[in-house]
Amino acid sequence: QVQLVESGGGLVQPGGSLRLSCAASSNIFIFYNMAWYRQAPGNQRELVATITKGGSTLYADSVKGRFTISRDNTNSTVYLQMNTLKPDDTAVYYCNVDKWWGQGTQVTVSS
Repeated sequence: QVQLVESGGGLVQPGGSLRLSCAASSNIFIFYNMAWYRQAPGNQRELVATITKGGSTLYADSVKGRFTISRDNTNSTVYLQMNTLKPDDTAVYYCNVDKWWGQGTQVTVSS
């Protein structure tokens, strides 16, 4: 059983930055691709970014150039650095590894 625990969400002004973290309870995650999703009120959950076992990354068009996904296999953690945040980035952000999901962390971008 793998547990994923996200942290780092909060309230930030437009143009600001946040760094999300997702810590896995098991080091098996090093064998999996990892991803961040988000879900805004009234919207479907959408893919934000993925990172493969080897470190290759993929981003949604809406966050390209602003967000960076990275992973630390030693600490079984994946990160999402979010810069130049916009109100449209407001959502609950979820960490995903294979069939496992974190509980989500709220990100609110507002002045």
